[in-house]
Amino acid sequence: MKLLNGFILVISGLICLWTTTASAEMGFILLASTIGPIDAGIVSALEDGFEKDTGIRVRHLGAGTGEALKIAENGSIDLVMVHARSLEDKFVASGFGTERIPFMYNDFVIVGPASDPAKIRGMKSATAALERIATQSAPFVSRGDKSGTHVAEMELWSKAGKNPAGAWYKVYEKGNEGNVPTLRFTSNSAAYTLIDRATYLSIQKEIKLDILVEGDEVLLNRISLIPVNPLKFPLVNHENVAIFIAWLISPAKGQKIVAEFGLERFGAPLFFPDSKEWRNQVTK
Repeated sequence: MKLLNGFILVISGLICLWTTTASAEMGFILLASTIGPIDAGIVSALEDGFEKDTGIRVRHLGAGTGEALKIAENGSIDLVMVHARSLEDKFVASGFGTERIPFMYNDFVIVGPASDPAKIRGMKSATAALERIATQSAPFVSRGDKSGTHVAEMELWSKAGKNPAGAWYKVYEKGNEGNVPTLRFTSNSAAYTLIDRATYLSIQKEIKLDILVEGDEVLLNRISLIPVNPLKFPLVNHENVAIFIAWLISPAKGQKIVAEFGLERFGAPLFFPDSKEWRNQVTK
């Protein structure tokens, strides 16, 4: 934990210097994003599309949701893209963010070795699958870093009525580096883990893990946008953030990119639009 806090302080300091340098550059936005969408490539696709349309530049920092929000609490970030509702609500309620804006979603899946020692393949209930993993002390890897993925995992263990602990439950010491390293570690450990589908598909051919449990509603992974509060931090680029958000939630702009992202490579989208504007269009 001391190392993690130190990392956050160092990154925050660097971002403060970065922000000072960038403040003179017209149309510059700093985004702190959860790592999964960055690894999948959709964050860069959105940034490139927005800059092409508006000329406004966006740069991003990748961090787990807990870290991203912690960094934003220093006012050194203009906007966050995160996926842990409990942490998001606390961030807004504390006055650091203006509002939580639904943006897109994908889903989590439970993956594991093809041999499936806990025999969870095809189970319809994610919590029942976790309960069986715990009961049989089958190896399970956790990011353990208060990221959105870790928060979602712990909420599922709670719903399963389990407090995971013991030799079978491995907290990956480099979990704060993201889902890709965690997934590789899980594969090398022949263990189970909870991961977002986009990350799994992006490196599926490089690992030896199968999707064993999917489709349960509790596995939905909703990703939100939260502008950092300009009343608390007057130097944030709130004006251009508002333009960026309007573009991101527009059915003809950002939401269209979300809906089509992954189709060419995987034959199916990796994320799904979730803005109110998109839903209103679909229901008309």
